[in-house]
Amino acid sequence: MSAQGFSDWLETPQGRYVLDWEQAKHDQLVVDIFGFNAVQIGWPGLDYLRANRMPFRFRCDDGDRLIEARADLHQLPFAGNSLDLVVLPHILEFDANPHQILREVERVLVPDGSVVVTGFNPYSLWGARRSLARRTQLPPFAGRYISVARLKDWFALLGLEPHAGAFGCYAPAVTEEKWLARFRFLDAAGDRWWPIGGAVYVIQAIKRQPGMRMILPAWRERKARAKALAPVAQRTDHQ
Repeated sequence: MSAQGFSDWLETPQGRYVLDWEQAKHDQLVVDIFGFNAVQIGWPGLDYLRANRMPFRFRCDDGDRLIEARADLHQLPFAGNSLDLVVLPHILEFDANPHQILREVERVLVPDGSVVVTGFNPYSLWGARRSLARRTQLPPFAGRYISVARLKDWFALLGLEPHAGAFGCYAPAVTEEKWLARFRFLDAAGDRWWPIGGAVYVIQAIKRQPGMRMILPAWRERKARAKALAPVAQRTDHQ
């Protein structure tokens, strides 16, 4: 799906319905993720980093649009262990090699850095509608929907630990605003009774490196050890 096609779809009632939920969830997730460098990869028309408070926030894409960084998403132009937060809005499901993008994200994340992934849920009313659609090249049914279970398997292979997430948008895949409004009651009911059936999901994972510890120079370690073992001098009051 082209970026223009996706941007045009976001202007429809159906697209705004999804965008409003995703924006609210991203605002909740990223506001308390701290560090120095955050990047959103893909769909530069969205701003899912707006609530984050890191000093350096920018967007990266592989198209011709005027953004802060342009790059091949399969070979990100960032040093290893240099980013504290990476946001992937609907990138993996519309790319021919999503595993490579995730591998690059794991490479550039600092230990305990976060990645936030957004995707369409294949096990939802929208997923069922997609399986019956004749024109799956059109948004929002283009691409390859990736289930949360499969995404978690990919995370596990890369040492990324799921931390938080949510499903949303339980209304059927209707296109008219009046019908979306009538089905809005399903958002509250679905979140309670069918929590994994939302049309879209957002999931945060954290890069873990077991057994990692800071290595100090030998002279600093000796000094710290000597200081820890030194007896505490007792104060003597002289009359």
